[in-house]
Amino acid sequence: MALLATLLIVVSGSRTRPGPPKPSLKLNFLSLEPPALVCPPCFLAAQYNLLCKDLFNQNARPEAPFSSFSMALQRILGLTLLCYGVIASPLGFASGTAPAFRAASPRKLHGRFLHITDLHPDSFYKPHSSTAEEDACHRGNGSAGTYGTEASDCDAPYALVNATFDWIAVNLRDQIDFIVWTGDSARHDSDEEIPRTQAQVLDSNRYVADKFANILGDATADRGLVIPVVPTFGNNDILPHNIMMPGPNKWLKYYTDVWRRFIPEEQRHSFEFGGWFYVEVIPGRLAVFSLNTLYFFDRNAGVDDCAKPSEPGYKQLEWLRIQLQFMRERGMKAILMGHVPPARTDSKQLWSEPCWQKYTLWLRQFRDVVVIGLYGHMNIDHFLLQDTRDIDMALLSDPTNDAFSTREVMEDELSIESATDYLHELRDNWSKLNRPPVFAGKPDDLGEDKSKKKKKKGKKAKKDVWGERYQLSFVSPSIVPTYFPSLRVFEYNISGLESTPLWKDAFKQPPVQADDAQKHLVLRDLSDSLVTESKSKQDKSKKKPKHKKPKDKKPKDPKLVIPDPPSKSSPPGPAYSAQTLSLTGYTQYFANLTFINNLTLEDQSISPKENDEFSLLESFTDWLLRWRRGKHGDKKPKNPEPQPRDFHFEVEYSTFEDKIYRLGDLTVNSFVDLAYRIGQKTKKSSVNAISDQVEDEDGDGDVDEFEVEDDDTDDSDAESDDDEDSEFEVDDKKKKKHGKGAKGGKDKKKKKKTKKHNKTWLHFLNHAFVGTVERRDLKKFARD
Repeated sequence: MALLATLLIVVSGSRTRPGPPKPSLKLNFLSLEPPALVCPPCFLAAQYNLLCKDLFNQNARPEAPFSSFSMALQRILGLTLLCYGVIASPLGFASGTAPAFRAASPRKLHGRFLHITDLHPDSFYKPHSSTAEEDACHRGNGSAGTYGTEASDCDAPYALVNATFDWIAVNLRDQIDFIVWTGDSARHDSDEEIPRTQAQVLDSNRYVADKFANILGDATADRGLVIPVVPTFGNNDILPHNIMMPGPNKWLKYYTDVWRRFIPEEQRHSFEFGGWFYVEVIPGRLAVFSLNTLYFFDRNAGVDDCAKPSEPGYKQLEWLRIQLQFMRERGMKAILMGHVPPARTDSKQLWSEPCWQKYTLWLRQFRDVVVIGLYGHMNIDHFLLQDTRDIDMALLSDPTNDAFSTREVMEDELSIESATDYLHELRDNWSKLNRPPVFAGKPDDLGEDKSKKKKKKGKKAKKDVWGERYQLSFVSPSIVPTYFPSLRVFEYNISGLESTPLWKDAFKQPPVQADDAQKHLVLRDLSDSLVTESKSKQDKSKKKPKHKKPKDKKPKDPKLVIPDPPSKSSPPGPAYSAQTLSLTGYTQYFANLTFINNLTLEDQSISPKENDEFSLLESFTDWLLRWRRGKHGDKKPKNPEPQPRDFHFEVEYSTFEDKIYRLGDLTVNSFVDLAYRIGQKTKKSSVNAISDQVEDEDGDGDVDEFEVEDDDTDDSDAESDDDEDSEFEVDDKKKKKHGKGAKGGKDKKKKKKTKKHNKTWLHFLNHAFVGTVERRDLKKFARD
């Protein structure tokens, strides 16, 4: 039998096939899909018929006798091995390839899912090409790495995309329940010599979709995939980028085919109409809503905002409102996802204001249903807190109001400088937060803080114990190495879901028709449905009319319908209180391309010295330019051929173990508290004056919010791992004077100028740029 197996491999190796290699079995002598292996009698009959046909074709085609003979011999040997009992199960897979189908082992819920975003594959990328703007890693000679150029504006090589999917197949495939894929799977239009075409945009998206299908293929699953993938449009997944016209349109039609394996049959009508749909990733318990955020995006010149019923953004939000009510009636929860996040500061925004207003209002009303919002696009790792007090009912009820346009549109692609400005604006907003009661002082009675000032006489103010004033969204960093390639794996609570049918097993169950369910929705008109805060204001105005000046009544939009808020007797939703389907934490992975690419570069004739402040400032300013050449800039590789190391992702940080973030879970209050700590500004007074502002969660007595460093020491990470719990740092600047001090003949060592840094803020910035920014530059960004 060993001799037969050896002969079989030799003969199999003699066959040649034109075109690129396809995913296949390691010993590809059966020429049949793996499902055929489960039926030996059928397999024997099929092989016998094919053998006879090949022997006949050998006489009919004398020009290829050896090919026909080898194929026949393979089948004979296959029959022999099968009869002898050697072939009992599907064979192993070739190293470095992803199978089209796998034999599935019994699955169960793992309480994890993957978020992947912004791949931007570029078929024109060339290793060792120039990273300059005019070359864009497409030509020339420079420091472009095999797996991408970290901290640059070049797009991702297909080597990075393939290696990423290979890593997911080996390390994550069998440990996750679903995948959230938030768009931008085509290259940027950054090379004037090679403008993008429609075929290129669709081909790269089809390639990525096929990669998902390959690594998740399951021969036994009714849907062909072992877990669901939920895709959405990125602003670069269409042509021209950012511009999507109202549906139905050709792009929606194209992607109906590209994503045919991912969009449920019953959701295809809504997708073809506007590009939105949802997938019940845990049937009957959890749905992921794919929002077409291009219809909310302020840079989409093909549509207006969400104020007019004729606009696709308005229609999408109406669809979302009805579906979330549908989820509530079924006792389900929902994760919302999209490409462009609802980022908004006092001066800038990504979504048009009417879209942001109505979306935020919807989430407030459905806070018992929505678990989280997941987005990409911005490439920087951060989170958003949407304040429901920013909802303006007057604006929502009057579509003709021009006060909507009060903010500038945020840049399409954020540079480091603009990203830093944006993060500083977020921090300014967070500095105004009150610390959640459960984290401040000595909480009792569900977090009620009795250490505050005495309450005024009259009606007691309602405590927002669960942080329901705010909504939380996560913006994940990208695969494209704007910084380092990144993946995020979320974990969520699956208590009580042990017997829940899985997505791949629920295909044969008839789907619940949304159209029938919508007939039973009870929705209230604007005149009857103002939410709790608005009602309280109305009641107060009725009781004391003489203290209020009459206001001109603005015409209300008769089509504006606001859904009911949660029942007063219902508990807080999974976004606010730890329960089944609440997010418990996440692990952030990154690929250290500096190490993996293994570039050996030529030394430059001039390099800035560490103590040359002017050179450091000059290089720092260059790094903030619109087009970034990457970490290695104009340096040239010494070796003519790339010599990369093995590709892998590693853990950057985990919210379960991060000693500075100190997140017990991913509920809204946890992030309100984190935002509060990030927002604490340094003061001119001593460090001890600020240390009492932060309560130590662990009770170890370490409440120091500052980190202290001597400016004369190395400007790198001076703190040790044991000092991780300290939230702030201070740079001590010694006077560079010799001899007498300012007030006498003694040089007083104790008197120093201190520069204080909020350590949580620095830690947040470090994660935002995925560890690609040096510590000294982070402190420049911090601007404390």
